Amino acid sequence: MAGGTWTKQDKVRPGVYINFTSESQRGLSIGSRGVVAICEPMSWGPVGKVMEVEAGADTTPFCGYPIYTAQARFLQEIFKGSDRTNGATKVLLYRPAASSSVQATVTEGQMTATALYPGVRGNDITIVVTEQADAEGTFDVQTVVDGAVVDTQTAKNVEELKANGWVTFSGSGALAETAGVKLATGADGTVETAAYTTFLSNIEAYDFDILIYDGDDSTVQAAMVNFVERIANTQGRYSQLVAYGLNVPDSRFVINVCSDITGISFADGTTLTGKQLCWWVGGTEAGANYNESLTYAKYLDAVSVTPALTNDQIIAALQAGKFVVFAENGAVKVDSDINSLTTFTADISKPYQKNRVIRTLHTIANDLYMQFSESFIGVVDNNATGRDLFKAVIVGYLQEMQANNAIQNFEPDDVDVLPGDEIDAVVINLRIQPVDAAEKLYITITVA
Repeated sequence: MAGGTWTKQDKVRPGVYINFTSESQRGLSIGSRGVVAICEPMSWGPVGKVMEVEAGADTTPFCGYPIYTAQARFLQEIFKGSDRTNGATKVLLYRPAASSSVQATVTEGQMTATALYPGVRGNDITIVVTEQADAEGTFDVQTVVDGAVVDTQTAKNVEELKANGWVTFSGSGALAETAGVKLATGADGTVETAAYTTFLSNIEAYDFDILIYDGDDSTVQAAMVNFVERIANTQGRYSQLVAYGLNVPDSRFVINVCSDITGISFADGTTLTGKQLCWWVGGTEAGANYNESLTYAKYLDAVSVTPALTNDQIIAALQAGKFVVFAENGAVKVDSDINSLTTFTADISKPYQKNRVIRTLHTIANDLYMQFSESFIGVVDNNATGRDLFKAVIVGYLQEMQANNAIQNFEPDDVDVLPGDEIDAVVINLRIQPVDAAEKLYITITVA
């Protein structure tokens, strides 16, 4: 009996002709959020490198300190989240170059130990060399940080010592016992404005939801505003900047933390400045899903705001497109989850000021960009059948968003997939109505 595969029904001999295929997996899925990018001056870590710090990871290799310490507080706040939404899932952390930064070092006998990275954290490193009791001329060399042994090596000569996660060794000759010598002269240096330009060049290759700037350099602020708007308008990659005290940015791509707020106090007695509030705002905005609003969300562990703004001050700040938090009953809450957009047009109307709406729109735009690029462009035919496939996957995607209360009143006819002016062009039109959270409740109580 004949057999094999078939392309068209033109076989001559009787037989069973079988093709093996798979059901098409081409479709769209709703992407996740939670990625923050930040350029943070630090006292430890590689310079000029984008590091990917996952939520829950040990932060010591990245910034030199555990997450519960003051020096790693910025990461703690970025990952914290609110009482009803998650914080960031990943931080793209970049340590900028700093002029006059110095690696800590110490020389003892023939051995020189040098901190792996520049910064004052290197001054917390101690090297202890102990001769083994039962092996004369053989030594245990310990690297100690904050009283904890982080590396132990056994050697007779300096040349045998290998670099570890904290120091490099140099020199030659026999080791000599020492109760402990501390590295010194490490310095952080000064981060110049140009270092942030280099950061933006490095981070452009990465995808992220929120860019945080916690400084007050107006030149850097302007560069970051321009950056998020440029990659959205020219590359179709959508994100938002969170910064403090910007001068009327008037942009849906920018969340302007209110400069009237100068401090946040916490239940454990610690405080953060208004600029440092950007850490939590950025992390929480990134971690919030496309169908979640932060309006009235609580800042975990925060208890008061300095100064306590009056009702009129809060209204004025909101009207100016500022992101405001306030204290109520021993808790700190977001007043309204808005961005800095204040000029509305027929194309960019008032709903674009709400960050939940922006999250929905950015999720749709980023998903269409990424997934069409990966699985559709150059693969799907530009004919009626191919365009029907485009429409089918978009409709299915938007129906899932509607089921998750991100959009409402959606119908399949709200998607048009049309041939473009050229043979390889497709025009897609979507009509959607984003859902926002109920925020203003107008109640009338009638007494009979």
